[in-house]
Amino acid sequence: MRRQLRTVFSTVTGSVAAVLLVLLVLLAIVGPIVWSGRAGAIDVAKAWQPPSGEHWFGTDELGRDMFARSLVATRLSLLSAVAASAIAIVLGVPTGLLAAMFGPRLTSAFQSVVNVAIAFPALLTAMFVGTVIGIGVPGAILGVGIALAPMFARLTQTLTASVVSLDYVAAARTMGVPLRRLVGRHVLANVAEPLIITATTSVGTSLLGISALSFLGLGARPPQYDWGGLLSTGLKAIYTSPMAAIGPGALIAVSGIVFSLLGEVVAGAFGDNQSSRRFGRVARAMARRRRRAPSASPSDFLLDVRDLRVGFPSENGELPAVRGVSLRVAAGERVGIVGESGSGKSVSVMAIAQLVEHPAVVTADRLSFLGTELSTMAPAARRRFLGTNLAMVFQNPMSSLNPAMRIGAQLAEVSRVHSGLSRPEARARAADRLAEVGIAEAGHRLRQYPHEFSGGMRQRAMIAMGLMETPRLIIADEPTTALDVTVQRQILDLLLAINRDAGAAILLISHDISVIANVCERVVVMYAGVVVEDLPVASLLRAAVHPYTRALIASVPDMATDRSTDLATIPGRPPSLDDLPAGCPFASRCAFATDRCAEMPPLAPMADGHLAACWHPQGGPL
Repeated sequence: MRRQLRTVFSTVTGSVAAVLLVLLVLLAIVGPIVWSGRAGAIDVAKAWQPPSGEHWFGTDELGRDMFARSLVATRLSLLSAVAASAIAIVLGVPTGLLAAMFGPRLTSAFQSVVNVAIAFPALLTAMFVGTVIGIGVPGAILGVGIALAPMFARLTQTLTASVVSLDYVAAARTMGVPLRRLVGRHVLANVAEPLIITATTSVGTSLLGISALSFLGLGARPPQYDWGGLLSTGLKAIYTSPMAAIGPGALIAVSGIVFSLLGEVVAGAFGDNQSSRRFGRVARAMARRRRRAPSASPSDFLLDVRDLRVGFPSENGELPAVRGVSLRVAAGERVGIVGESGSGKSVSVMAIAQLVEHPAVVTADRLSFLGTELSTMAPAARRRFLGTNLAMVFQNPMSSLNPAMRIGAQLAEVSRVHSGLSRPEARARAADRLAEVGIAEAGHRLRQYPHEFSGGMRQRAMIAMGLMETPRLIIADEPTTALDVTVQRQILDLLLAINRDAGAAILLISHDISVIANVCERVVVMYAGVVVEDLPVASLLRAAVHPYTRALIASVPDMATDRSTDLATIPGRPPSLDDLPAGCPFASRCAFATDRCAEMPPLAPMADGHLAACWHPQGGPL
């Protein structure tokens, strides 16, 4: 948290907020000491004088200097705002915690009460509470604090509800962790940052509320005075001495802006963009280091990728997710990419499909699709080109389909955007594509929403969306992971049928090498962002030479597996992106590693159509 707080004032906005906040605090401390005498000096003969060199804001009805009174009022105004925010936090946060942690009945009752409280105007609540308690500063502070408490309660309840259902909280409950420790260590620690941000901005809101009550005569009473009371006084002479009202009003506005700016920079420090400037510098440095002209040599392959690299900037520098991947796919070919989670499979295909966004940096010596270099195309032209020739099928169709749009509208949108079809034409094509992927009653299904489809049907709808044009390449990123084995087989058969009937090439990504072996003609094995082996599927069981490939194959049981022995596993775990070894990335898990493996092996030819990156290739069938 300290590191995040140090970034709060590292921006221009943060610096301005810091300077203004320091000035306000100093003014609150020094103002009553320096200007109290002048602020309280009565000279009725000078009542309601306009601004002058002696009285910058003019005078009030008793001839008192409005500028001095505005400066003195800073202390009471700010202290009242901070106190009201503190009351709101003390009342709201524990209420929200209790509502989220003690069962659905209490949560439901809490939500009903809080919804009513929030729907009621906060100023009216503050006026009511302040009047009941008693007109004056304490009543105004309590009124505003109670009025803002429901906001903190609902925010805390929402944040806490997202945490208490997590496994680590359940484990703490099971272990008998005391409630006080459970709330403090496991719940509040994980929701504190949004509460800090809200608390910062609430001071400005409290200041406006208390000033409004004082303006209406429900806040500070003589001899006390704050900015709201001074604003009310100044309005009596708005036509003859406008600065008497403008001065206190400007101080209220400036203070509200200060706390709003402070909340903004705190949100930036604790939010997802806390390191955006630092990430931006790293990203620009990565781009400069890698900037080079792509190769323009012709290619006979549908997809030709050479030395693809993808890096993500972080606080510690670049995280190289993909490190020099080269891949070629011929027209109509079925190629599989396999590897453990984190090996760079999905990032590679997302980069090929131009879906990796800033601040990631993507470079390649060649990134050619249908003979066109993608990196040199204008963004709009590239979107049209890929939209009609490349289709993506993602792992989770529920997150890929818009839950608020009907299936028909989503499918038809593709052809309306890329082919300019009319609504009826696009709808008719959508019905045909749904029927082609095996969804019965396609016309009726077009009117349904994604949640009305089963998992397998949603995945079929995603494939149908890809077929709305005439794709030459279909990239399927683990399309069967969330499906049962029966539906999985149906989806894989559908991809094979599309490959056979439409001639579209298939690039299938999976962590299951058995799925790749059953669907593809060629398999590319990735590990730690690099290709370690590339060979025909027909040679997989008898000719795989890389220890990692052989370990993946051995870890998949079959009908001949000896059930009396333990299942084969790969010891260890893949290296972290911020601590990649200089040599072979698999060396720490490989039984055949030697000192030579401290040097990165090249991806070298082994046989016809077979490449492997290993200093100690293994031979013989598995």
